[in-house]
Amino acid sequence: MKKPVRPPAILENVSIVDMAHEGRGLGKHEGLVVLVDHAVPGDVVDVQVFRKKKSMAEGRIARLVSPSSSRTEPRCNHFGVCGGCKWQNLAYDSQLAFKEKQVSDQLTRLGQVSWQEFRPIIGAGETYGYRNKMEYTFSNKKWLQQIDLELNDTDSIKQNMNALGFHIPQRFDKILHIDQCHLQAETGNAIRNWVYDRAQALGLSFFDPKAQTGWLRNLVIRSSNRGGWMVMWVVSEDDIMSLNELRTGFCERFPEVESGWWVVNGKRNDHLGDLQPRLLWGNPYLEESMEDLRFRVGPLAFFQTNAAQALRLYQETRALAGLTGNEVVYDLYTGTGTIAGFVAKHARKVVGIEYLEAAVEDARSNANLNGIHNAVFYAGDMKEVFSPELIAREGAPDVVITDPPRAGMHESVVQRLLELKPKRIVYVSCNAATQARDLQLLSSLYQVSVVQPVDMFPQTAHVENIVRLDLKTTD
Repeated sequence: MKKPVRPPAILENVSIVDMAHEGRGLGKHEGLVVLVDHAVPGDVVDVQVFRKKKSMAEGRIARLVSPSSSRTEPRCNHFGVCGGCKWQNLAYDSQLAFKEKQVSDQLTRLGQVSWQEFRPIIGAGETYGYRNKMEYTFSNKKWLQQIDLELNDTDSIKQNMNALGFHIPQRFDKILHIDQCHLQAETGNAIRNWVYDRAQALGLSFFDPKAQTGWLRNLVIRSSNRGGWMVMWVVSEDDIMSLNELRTGFCERFPEVESGWWVVNGKRNDHLGDLQPRLLWGNPYLEESMEDLRFRVGPLAFFQTNAAQALRLYQETRALAGLTGNEVVYDLYTGTGTIAGFVAKHARKVVGIEYLEAAVEDARSNANLNGIHNAVFYAGDMKEVFSPELIAREGAPDVVITDPPRAGMHESVVQRLLELKPKRIVYVSCNAATQARDLQLLSSLYQVSVVQPVDMFPQTAHVENIVRLDLKTTD
């Protein structure tokens, strides 16, 4: 005999007082810390609990008892199901306040960091339509929402389970079909919907991640601030005839797409960095403009997805570096050399280091494009390339700019900085928690002079942060 299923626990009248770092509302109830999906500070809610530990519960809103004054109506029809844009229901000024607080809390709580100046967060001018790159997934396992089941009978729905959209959180095999995404300009939506309709009409197979079958895998759509667009189809097999059928009429419908690519991915993962895309038509790159600099962006190149805010980020980074024109600057984790380009004309020499050889090739190309002749770039593992031999060859750094991945800097890289003692370090991070850890390791020799958060991703909990560290004076 089966045990009766217990109804989920309901916590009543939970006051939401803060935002947790993953973007959920944080409340307290009879000694429990309660994390609530899509709740915002100031809400009073009844919470349906779906996970509970000794001192913490996780849940969703069962009833909104009293809405917060910071609550706003989400713009997107997919809000609450899609894994992105979790803060659409939080007014933008409140988003900025909580991001600023998040940076402050993580630096002090995790790194015991003190500073001389904490500057107000730099907000975005555009809070929607700001992304220049979107990646969508084809799947034959569409995520069915309650509205689907209410509007249609199950049998008719299952006749078409194809989707083109985003992964459901924590479900690699289920894709939410997207009708409209507000993160990219409207042309991006038109392209995605056209490709989906065309693939459906042709009867092309959508990918099944469990069975590893199906031809269409991903669609990547990029745009530039110069008005150009790029599209890349990712497919599982080399089938140029099907591809030509798929793109018939595409260029006539979207003349603004000046670069078309495809790449065959027969692997069990979606990583494209080790694959070779092939040009279908047009230019092999898009061009971005920032100040008087131009950057060529290829189909696999890394470029900040919010170009307008990236400009602010780079300008602030350059200003905090305090360059006079005489410094040797090391740009660690240089990527495609964007920060290096911004500081090169204000320094004697820039030395960029990046793990990916392809990114370094892009960095060299961008330097040549912009007439920058005082920058050199090296590819390889940072902890190995950033070595005494390199220092002896290129000279010791006066200023170091570092923009590591979310995991932060390897401890040996931090140790090298402590040995070299550059007079100034400008640390750019997309993860204030690992930044706090590294700042604590550097604190024996360095004082945090300035903290400058920058909002690169409105409607989400993510925030970039710039920290300027100055070498402590010794008696």
